[in-house]
Amino acid sequence: MIWLKAFISGFLATLIFHQGLFGLFYLAGVVPAAPFNMNPVPPIGIPAVLSLAFFGGLWGMVLWLLLGRLRGLGFWLSNVIVGAIGPTALAMLVVFPMKGLEVTAQTWTGGLVLNGFWGLGVALFMVLMGAKAAKKA
Repeated sequence: MIWLKAFISGFLATLIFHQGLFGLFYLAGVVPAAPFNMNPVPPIGIPAVLSLAFFGGLWGMVLWLLLGRLRGLGFWLSNVIVGAIGPTALAMLVVFPMKGLEVTAQTWTGGLVLNGFWGLGVALFMVLMGAKAAKKA
């Protein structure tokens, strides 16, 4: 059950935190593309945002595996830091080159900020679903 909560936390954090902040960046003119990309992606043809959320769910499980035993401020900060670094490094070093997308200082910075905020969302949803105590016991 805890793994399902971790997956749901990552999935929801992608749709709410990651894409919400991406939307604010879009409105501010920082990024050229709008959030909630509904274009189909291979091989199944599901909307890109749902594919992203699925992988966010998998990353949520990774965060729980690595950080689930932490308590208090360490839990929150670690989720932000690992959430920022892990998905961003994979995206910039593997996914972007594989898709022929340019990797720049701006994409690294944006990725770190977006994914760090996503990590905060994962931690929050884990607490809200009762998988984690809100404070150190």
